[in-house]
Amino acid sequence: MRAQEKIFPVDSIRGGRSKKAVVEGAAQAVLAFCACCTILAVAAITWYMIARGTPAILEVGLKEILFTTVWKPTAAEPRYGILYVILTSLAGTGMAVLLGAPVGVLAAVFLAEVADEKAAAVLKPAVELLAGIPSVIYGLLGLSLLNPLMYRLELKLFADSPGHQFTGGANLLSAVLVLAIMILPTVISVSETAIRSVPPEIRAASLALGASRVQTIFRSVLPAARPGIATAVVLGVGRAVGEAMAITLVSGGSVNAPLPFRSVRFLTTAIVSEMGYSSGTHRRMLFTIGLVLFVFIAAINLILTGILERGDEKCG
Repeated sequence: MRAQEKIFPVDSIRGGRSKKAVVEGAAQAVLAFCACCTILAVAAITWYMIARGTPAILEVGLKEILFTTVWKPTAAEPRYGILYVILTSLAGTGMAVLLGAPVGVLAAVFLAEVADEKAAAVLKPAVELLAGIPSVIYGLLGLSLLNPLMYRLELKLFADSPGHQFTGGANLLSAVLVLAIMILPTVISVSETAIRSVPPEIRAASLALGASRVQTIFRSVLPAARPGIATAVVLGVGRAVGEAMAITLVSGGSVNAPLPFRSVRFLTTAIVSEMGYSSGTHRRMLFTIGLVLFVFIAAINLILTGILERGDEKCG
């Protein structure tokens, strides 16, 4: 025993354990503090939005705000209906996700399962570059490239429609295409990470049972990566819902029904375009729009999370 104590001193072992315990305790305390800060930040944002958004609801009335379509906050008799704005955000976000999410997931499948090292070395930096481009650049590109194309298409489609109000290409369809492109980097990056994290045993078992490579990808790998892919879609929805600058440049900015070739206004663009000159009830209404947007994003996250949990229970 004494010889062993000389080789492995008990005091040094105990000292190493105590230092390790101190380090682990400190790391645990730092992580717990960061988690509490996150919770406090969410609670503070929620409280602030409710506190600033409810006065206009009490003043104008929830029924007029949510179920009327006339938005004239600076008229002699102001009207504060945002139904068309809400429907535009719902329709625009939904269409953008329907276009962008499948393309993003399939691109992630290509990067994670199909592409060789040379192709991946070229495509992955391109995806990262898309994620780093400021949103205003997407708006400028849409304004200078996409809107003229949409205007030419509009002229051809509505040449014999004298009642159509031409938008110059700044319409809902342009906004949807820009949003679909903007969510691609998020969907691709998160989905690729989820696909790569699938254990190789799942692929090996599928191939051993006689499935082809394509069948293995779509019937084994993607179902196993579904939680991560769902997270990618949720993040893409959040990016689409919260975008303002690019949409301001390509959507036209008028409060109309969300039809493809109509100039429209989203919830975010309504706040950005009018906050600078608003006052009184008009300004309070913009905070109410922000509260509606906040509730909208929270509801989408809860719904998608519930759908994902139900799918996991069925699979289990």
